[in-house]
Amino acid sequence: MQSIVDFLYMVDDMLWGTPMVVIVLGTGIFLSLRFGFSYQRKLKFNIKNTFGNMTSAGEGVGTVSSFRAACTGLANTVGTGNISGVATAIVSGGPGALVWMWVSAFFGMSTKACEIILGQRYREHYKNSMDEYVCDRSFVMKNAFGWKRGAIVLAVFAFVLGPWTCCVQTEAVTSSMQQAFGVTPLISVTIIGVTCIVTIFGGLKRISEVMSKAVPIMAVLYILMGLGVIILNIKQVPAAVALVFESAFSPTAAVGGFAGATVRDAVKYGVARGIYSNDAGTGYGIIAHAPAITDHPVRQSVWGWGEITLDTLIICSITAFTIIITGSYFQSDATSGALTTIAFGMAYGHVGAKLTAIAIAVFAWTTIIGMYYTCEKSVNYAFGDTERNKKAIPIYIIYYMLPCVIFYNIEADVLWALTDILSACYVALTIFFIYAKHKVIFALFDDFWKRFLPAKERGENPPVVSFDCALEGEGAEATK
Repeated sequence: MQSIVDFLYMVDDMLWGTPMVVIVLGTGIFLSLRFGFSYQRKLKFNIKNTFGNMTSAGEGVGTVSSFRAACTGLANTVGTGNISGVATAIVSGGPGALVWMWVSAFFGMSTKACEIILGQRYREHYKNSMDEYVCDRSFVMKNAFGWKRGAIVLAVFAFVLGPWTCCVQTEAVTSSMQQAFGVTPLISVTIIGVTCIVTIFGGLKRISEVMSKAVPIMAVLYILMGLGVIILNIKQVPAAVALVFESAFSPTAAVGGFAGATVRDAVKYGVARGIYSNDAGTGYGIIAHAPAITDHPVRQSVWGWGEITLDTLIICSITAFTIIITGSYFQSDATSGALTTIAFGMAYGHVGAKLTAIAIAVFAWTTIIGMYYTCEKSVNYAFGDTERNKKAIPIYIIYYMLPCVIFYNIEADVLWALTDILSACYVALTIFFIYAKHKVIFALFDDFWKRFLPAKERGENPPVVSFDCALEGEGAEATK
């Protein structure tokens, strides 16, 4: 068993070495420059078209509102990656890992936007089996490149291996609930399994409806709880900020239970955990935003800014500063969600530990559901818009939940290594899609800012820009 663990660590270290970091950050920088840092600097427009537009049903063609599609995406991003992933990043990469999470997030906004544009551009309307607009990496591979065999292989790979990444979620829940309440892991995973299955069986509309309520509420409550820690320890904040930036560019010495970290560790774990947390470059944006009702793909892509701002720049930062200010990362041997639980416990006492455990449980629950939706799209592609697709879904739901409820007790570091390896594969493929189809992405981007939006602002009513590759054939545009 140890040899397998060592092999996973070796592959993880190789994939997330310097080349991957350069590729991920380099892509984000290149896209940001090409877009004129539009997704980072147009704050008024971004806020108006994301968090300021949550109640609008939207104008255009799709399955769910722009906000509900974003909440399905946020279910993936605002999860245990914000709590357990940040804790793991600090334990493995030191406090400086936070800076590299910020860097990857800042430039990742442009990468995430490109994913959303690809999802809207190469989606299909499955009318017969589910009446839903769908897209994932396999749909892009077929509709953008015509690689049908490769798309099938990719779909099978995704729906077979995808559920195993959710073991990270249940591990975080079981460790935190046991730490805070003494709840046995068996009870925790049973509750997760039953409630997830009930929600998932309702399909996209139920999933998006539940996520549009659960994600914002839990995010706000967690942010308030984290801000409380910072306010209570306001005098320590300047020293904590200084330590974060110092550790990002110079080695961090060992202290207490913390083994120390190099700059390379800070970069590696900061970027890797940042990507796992906000999903920029993984291709999940393709999936979550494909069914959104919007008048133009680029308008929906603004959620690339919205998701990453909430997920990494706000929630991950709050988690990191809570751990750093309380000193829990060197005063305890705990990792993953248990470390964050201990940090809030040090700040608020037993109440804080219990509230954190509840937050981790809810975040993990929403992430498991959000991840199911992404895996289901691969099943949809493999079986097509047929009766077989409808019959395959209930069977797949059972398969999806099995790793979550059975293999929750695998060592946390092993689970994160497995997750990193899968994420690296998805990142490589998604970045290839973006570079290969950059002309399509840039054309849509320019069309929105130079033609579509100015026409809207002049009071004109330009046709909605919407796509359905199943209806019109590869490369066709449908307007309504």
